Amino acid sequence: MSSSFASSSPLPRPASDGALSRDAACTVPAQGPSVEERRAPAAPGPSTASAKVRYVRPCVTELRLSAFAGHRHARYSLGAVTLFVGASGSGKSSALRAYEALARLGGGARLGEVFADPVACVPQGARPDAQRRRGFRIGCTADGPGGPVRLDVAVQAEPELRIVGERLSAAGVVLLETALRDPGRRTVQAAWHTGGSAPVTRAPLPDDRLGTALLPLRVAGKTDGQRQVLAAAEQMVVALRSVFACDPQPDWMGVPVPTGSGRLLAGCDNLADVLWRTREECGRRHAQLVAALSAGSAGPVVDLRAETLADGTVRALLDRADGSRTELARLGYGELRYVALALVLLTGPGVLDVDPAGEVPAAMQTLTLLADGLDRGLDVRQRAELLRLAVRMAERGHIRCVGAVSDGHWAARTEGVTVVHLGP
Repeated sequence: MSSSFASSSPLPRPASDGALSRDAACTVPAQGPSVEERRAPAAPGPSTASAKVRYVRPCVTELRLSAFAGHRHARYSLGAVTLFVGASGSGKSSALRAYEALARLGGGARLGEVFADPVACVPQGARPDAQRRRGFRIGCTADGPGGPVRLDVAVQAEPELRIVGERLSAAGVVLLETALRDPGRRTVQAAWHTGGSAPVTRAPLPDDRLGTALLPLRVAGKTDGQRQVLAAAEQMVVALRSVFACDPQPDWMGVPVPTGSGRLLAGCDNLADVLWRTREECGRRHAQLVAALSAGSAGPVVDLRAETLADGTVRALLDRADGSRTELARLGYGELRYVALALVLLTGPGVLDVDPAGEVPAAMQTLTLLADGLDRGLDVRQRAELLRLAVRMAERGHIRCVGAVSDGHWAARTEGVTVVHLGP
């Protein structure tokens, strides 16, 4: 039995694949996951109540978890600042994990690098099919200058990890479909829209890479159909690649570190090295960071600096209004997380350890911060200040934020914030 999104006919306007039963929803299906071809709704928010949003820069506006971990048939609209809210076990972390996985696949990572424990992504109780296969299904919509573009992926977790179906579509037209035709080969059969004398181009693609990310290397762009495929694939890839999954680790942030690339790591343990760079290169943003720290700290802060020690390492220090200096190592857990997250919101891809699309000008890209436990360790004032900072930076269009918090009542009435409630 083959598993695919594709049929043997030229790429048609898709019809509904039909609903799967609750028990079968997590089995890798013969025709891939069901896909509804309709325009994704605009991200909710005060400015989108009566008019559709036009996105100048590509960004992910919907996350779909058809069958992933604890999620089934789930669709989540994403705004410029989105908070997933729910109790422990409600699926907040797994939603962000799926988003990060799509981002890494969009950047060209191999399937095994992205899913170290793929069986954990299979919904509990999912029954294997006749070939003893089980898997999961995820997808997203990337909006941008070309309008909404949909990507849906079916992944087989058992007995072997592989992509068994992928569909890229826009404006009701399927632009790319892949199908696993021969389980004995480590390839899938891909078909993409061409137009002209040959309506479809078919070729094998590896089963451990996202076909959408490979299209710019495979499609010549000579016909209108090929250019449509390229535009949709590039919009999706640009939206996915500029993602920074950040989880500050306070236990390491205050330790002196050697100078390096000056690019902030996901755990923020090299924060002192990054401050050494950002303070010199962008005084305006650094001043905004200092103001944000002063607003969220117990006492006024007039500067945040890095200094070189005798052994060549650098450490970070806060300059207080009374002339005293405080090493970052002396700050509390929440204070250190607040410092790191504020720095991320006020900087850009050039300072973060991300791999954005180098061929696209930075002005046409949007950085997305993924932060699980966004409010972890923060007091009431710090979380409010951090959320206001995220909204303010998102209004400029260069950054988006998707976070997970256990209790979102404090954020529900904040203008510019989309709150997604999970669980009861």
